[in-house]
Amino acid sequence: MHLIQNFFKEVVRLIKEGEDSKAQALLSVLSEPNETHLGLSADKSRGRAVGEESAHDIWDALHESRAARSGLLEDLEDTVLMIKGISVDIVSDIATNIIRAPLIQYTQQMCEWHGIPMEKDVDSGALWDSRNKEWTSKFVSLPVAGGRRLMLVPKGIVRRHLSYDAGEYCTHYLLTHLQQVELDANSSLVQLLKNKKRRVTKKSLKEKYGTGKDMIVRETIKHPEALARYRKDKKKEDHPALPLEVITEIENEAAPDWNTLLQKVVGLPTGKDDAGAYEKAVEGLLTALFYPALMYPLPQREIHEGRKRIDIAYTNMAQARFFQWVGAHYPAPHIYFECKNYGREIGNPELDQLGGRFSPSRGKVGFIVCRSFEDKALFMKRCRDTAIDDRGFILPLDDEDLVALTESRKTDALYERYLFLHERFNELIN
Repeated sequence: MHLIQNFFKEVVRLIKEGEDSKAQALLSVLSEPNETHLGLSADKSRGRAVGEESAHDIWDALHESRAARSGLLEDLEDTVLMIKGISVDIVSDIATNIIRAPLIQYTQQMCEWHGIPMEKDVDSGALWDSRNKEWTSKFVSLPVAGGRRLMLVPKGIVRRHLSYDAGEYCTHYLLTHLQQVELDANSSLVQLLKNKKRRVTKKSLKEKYGTGKDMIVRETIKHPEALARYRKDKKKEDHPALPLEVITEIENEAAPDWNTLLQKVVGLPTGKDDAGAYEKAVEGLLTALFYPALMYPLPQREIHEGRKRIDIAYTNMAQARFFQWVGAHYPAPHIYFECKNYGREIGNPELDQLGGRFSPSRGKVGFIVCRSFEDKALFMKRCRDTAIDDRGFILPLDDEDLVALTESRKTDALYERYLFLHERFNELIN
């Protein structure tokens, strides 16, 4: 978000200060980001949307807009409401271009973890330098197919629709506000109904004020409180990630094979020889099980300047149920998982190891995933002792638990799945 805001504010600043050639130069770098294959082309990615002639059109629209010159525009998404020629797909393309650097970093991490081959010295494409406010490029390692570089995009940030919508804003916010303006002025648009109530129709407002983005800009400048309320309401809205089922439908791919994901975990032999395979198998299962509550898995996350590592760290993005609840009541911006493919009992050393990774800023909630317990009740008491001593909240998950969680996911039993976690967490705190 910082990169997008930084780029957009720089373009608007240049336009306001009359540095037209510099603004056009920044915009001309943008193009449809073929590397992600998220465009709307029916066949192969063609590189339309922004770039070359379109850059001048976008600059011209921004330059001529009173919204840009008046300071009304604050974020890139505002352009969808008020700038002619800028639509949702163009905003999406612009945003993807601007965040190319973190997408490359994410792609490299996932390729290293999943063993996807990458080529060295691949042209990165344009990278936005927020400090110097300029485009740069460099040679990086990326996967290449058909002679074209590829970038992976976290599925958690992909949406079908942009939150901001010009029609929605105009109809439900700006025109609603203008209705009250006309009522307060007791203008000629006010109709007196038989029941003595007064009203102003939105049809009459459109006839008086007009329609389209020119009207939106003109009246929003006069009544900025309408836009302020729209922005405020949008911030309150939930914007959930696309469910796995929707993503597979869009991509025309098969749904997750839960039996296979589970078998990759429980079918492994115990012992150090398969510790790496176990960790990867657990990550594959958990990532599917807990998406979209837990996102952006980071295997072997280093802390304390690399002196300690966490097997798997997830960002807690939950908007409901257990992980949202635990994040609202305990330090849990990240959720940690330690994987133990032991053929022996888990004890205090493993608890202390995970507890030593916790901090108020990183989070204090985690899981120990292992094959089995000789005495699970005793281990839960040890976890409770750790919680009582304020050393963090650690939940155990063994093969049996993973089977139960997977079965509930196969039937889409959200209640059962997260009730299971709630009940286990309550054993730590009650």
